[in-house]
Amino acid sequence: MGVFDFLFGKENKNSAAVAKERLRIIVAQERSARGTPDYLPLMRREILEVIRKYVKVDDDAIAIQVKRDGDQEVLDLTVTLPEKNDAKREARENEKDEA
Repeated sequence: MGVFDFLFGKENKNSAAVAKERLRIIVAQERSARGTPDYLPLMRREILEVIRKYVKVDDDAIAIQVKRDGDQEVLDLTVTLPEKNDAKREARENEKDEA
């Protein structure tokens, strides 16, 4: 009925409500066009902080991607860790720093 109301002017919405409705449509279209959720940058930072509690890694050590598998989205998380000997040394240094 919304189309008929628009054509025949039966419903008079205020301009703020119309603008809000249009903005919601635009935002939904932009999100679907990008294909990546808004929370990924924050998730990447938080995962990096947790990993840094145990191992010293670079900022670019984590790669996060969202892939589609049929009708589901799959979160692909890749973490590049340092060599095993380096990790043991870093863990000992972290223990010394905390003591």
